[in-house]
Amino acid sequence: MPIPAKCFTLPLMKLAKIRHDYRCPPLAERSAPADPLVLFRRWMRAALRAGLHEPTAMALATADGRGRPAVRFVLLKEADARGFTFFTNYESAKGRALAANPHAALTLWWPGLERQVRIEGRVARVAAAESDAYFALRPRGARLGAWASPQSRRVVDRAALERRLEHVEAHYEGREVPRPANWGGYRISAASIEFWQGRPDRVHDRLFYRRARGGWTHHRLAP
Repeated sequence: MPIPAKCFTLPLMKLAKIRHDYRCPPLAERSAPADPLVLFRRWMRAALRAGLHEPTAMALATADGRGRPAVRFVLLKEADARGFTFFTNYESAKGRALAANPHAALTLWWPGLERQVRIEGRVARVAAAESDAYFALRPRGARLGAWASPQSRRVVDRAALERRLEHVEAHYEGREVPRPANWGGYRISAASIEFWQGRPDRVHDRLFYRRARGGWTHHRLAP
């Protein structure tokens, strides 16, 4: 029996009434560093010190060759002057999208600090040696899982996936687990980085950095 539409009215009204006022201190242009990476590292250290759950989680937005968007969460594994790095299966949905359209956007959201960082830029695979080095740091189970999972592909059921994992475990029993050729890192070379900080009455602070010849420029955006 279909559920009457009126059954959905009350929850939606409750959602509409949810409010949270932000009380962060100002994020001012005059005190902002010239290099956005300096500010990013400052904010990341604050997120780590605060003990937030998954502080390195970031939403990764891609678009395929036909312009159809998709977004999912990945984990940030490195942030330096070269860009922002994450690792995944090259043959996954995100990997196929990046092969067709090597541009992406990232968002990190730290609700406990009332802060958000948005990053946009061009994406490229990291060097094989860098992917090897990171893969070697992963727990053995995660390395086996990278071999067992045909990421983003249809599987019959959970049991079929577990059988694949058992096969991989048996194959590498007593041996090191090498990195699969179809698994590795991507680095987003940031063309722009925006820092958002919650402020009272929804008049939030937004500082927008854009890469320019020889460095960065930055300015304020309206909330």
